[in-house]
Amino acid sequence: MTTTTLSKPPAWLRPAVLDRAEQVAIVLLWIVLASRVELSGNPWAPLLLISETAVAVFTLIRRPTDKLSMDLGDWLLAMTATCAGLLVLPGVALVPALIPLGVFLAVAGNLIQAWAKLVLRRSFGVAPANRGVKISGPYRFVRHPMYAGYALVHLAVMILMFHPMNIVIYAIGWWAQILRLLAEERLLAQDADYAAYMQTVRWRLIPGLF
Repeated sequence: MTTTTLSKPPAWLRPAVLDRAEQVAIVLLWIVLASRVELSGNPWAPLLLISETAVAVFTLIRRPTDKLSMDLGDWLLAMTATCAGLLVLPGVALVPALIPLGVFLAVAGNLIQAWAKLVLRRSFGVAPANRGVKISGPYRFVRHPMYAGYALVHLAVMILMFHPMNIVIYAIGWWAQILRLLAEERLLAQDADYAAYMQTVRWRLIPGLF
């Protein structure tokens, strides 16, 4: 009789190791962004740093989990979507008359993100994972309010800190973000509580549209 032994994945492919690698990458990119903001001379650049600092902080304090997607495609999408915001270039405000709108969008987007992150607390993550189902606060209105907040901040950046490269960066970032969102829901839908939540809150990102 032969016994089949399931081989263990290599150490670098274990969820705990990938979790730490993700944290290191986010912190390093945040340091690069912080130095870029400091040198930009754009008075509105700190509004961008507020948003991305929250991402870095919550990535560091989140709780570990074994319910983490091990699909390489999911990881690439998650890192692309997250890194896009950390790679933007603080440019200039092309239309001064739109500055109040840009400031409003930046403040609103950061507040929505903060609300969502405070509800998630240590359940926050970058790669698709189940760190606990949260359905209170802004999650009563859309299933991914944090991403909605990101969208508002990114619009604000285009108004207050326009740079041609940011168009490319955000286009790639949001392509990855939407696919990442769908990957997250495929994983979370395996949880009965989240499956029921999806039936209650219909819209993922924008009420009435998506």
